[in-house]
Amino acid sequence: MEQLKGNKYGTHRVIEPKGVLTQAAWKIDNDMTKRYSNEIICDVISLNIDSASFTQIEEACGGDEQKIGEMILGIVAERGKQQNPVTGSGGMFIGKVAYIGEDLLKKPDFDLKVGDKIASLVSLSMTPLKIDRIKAIHKDIDRVDIDGQAVLFESAIYAKLPEDMSEALALAALDVAGAPAQARKLPKEGDSVLILGANGKSGVLCGWEALKKVGPNGKVVGVVRNPKQVPALIELGVYTDVIVADCTKPVEVLEKALEVNGGREYDISICCVNIESCEMSAILPVRDDGLVYFFSMATSFTKAALGAEGVGKDVTMIVGNGYTKNHAEITLNVLRENEKLRKLFDEKYC
Repeated sequence: MEQLKGNKYGTHRVIEPKGVLTQAAWKIDNDMTKRYSNEIICDVISLNIDSASFTQIEEACGGDEQKIGEMILGIVAERGKQQNPVTGSGGMFIGKVAYIGEDLLKKPDFDLKVGDKIASLVSLSMTPLKIDRIKAIHKDIDRVDIDGQAVLFESAIYAKLPEDMSEALALAALDVAGAPAQARKLPKEGDSVLILGANGKSGVLCGWEALKKVGPNGKVVGVVRNPKQVPALIELGVYTDVIVADCTKPVEVLEKALEVNGGREYDISICCVNIESCEMSAILPVRDDGLVYFFSMATSFTKAALGAEGVGKDVTMIVGNGYTKNHAEITLNVLRENEKLRKLFDEKYC
């Protein structure tokens, strides 16, 4: 029987409202019995919920694992995807390829086969997902093990899981692959870079890439709220300095950040904080014509735009696009290059 061909970007799966892409849709079709000639269907092993999303869900459920599971099941049942209605964000999955449409198999550069294990590199906020059962919830690493299936569209990006590291390790790194790739692109030799949320996954990976780029004459300064985290981060070797400040308090961040940078404003800041109201802490310490990169999904465009205007800051603000060319390989290579980082990820996120 001839297979139906869906839209390259997945609009054939949109239920409501019609005319939008799946990320913007309120509800999408997660019927896995429908087989399109340009889709991939995967048996899902684990979901890595976006940090801002998981934090919101956990707080709303008072940390109760059963309630967290029920909320996730409710979201997916209602919307056909794992898109937090409060944060709007999703996450990613790892799974095993179960079905490949015939049109994809005809592509000369197509590199997948049924049975391959892959990590999706597109957000769960746009991915048709069906959960049959939640097997385990790992609150400390924002991960949910499930039995279920997910769809990847023709336009979707993914990465085959590498053979030289565990599934859990690869998933932990690929979950934030866009951030370190951008941290490689944005700085130049001698720049000063400020990283908010310096102790998280994206923070330490960004720190390593930025440190390589700025060289011996540059600075990469991390910001954390907990002073107990400072010695381990210094030992990790991904920051020149680490300061202790609350990222929801921009003047506090500004004063401490300038103090360790000889009173000079920064060329670039990277915001990896997974809580709201940290926009101005990323903007204030940056010089005019500098760059502010918001990787956090808790970022408010309104707060950032109006806040920068209100303090007279002429900075270029970049939305944290989760995709950058070769970002998967760049990120996995960080763990191959830096044994201390790999050990940290193995111990903390696997």
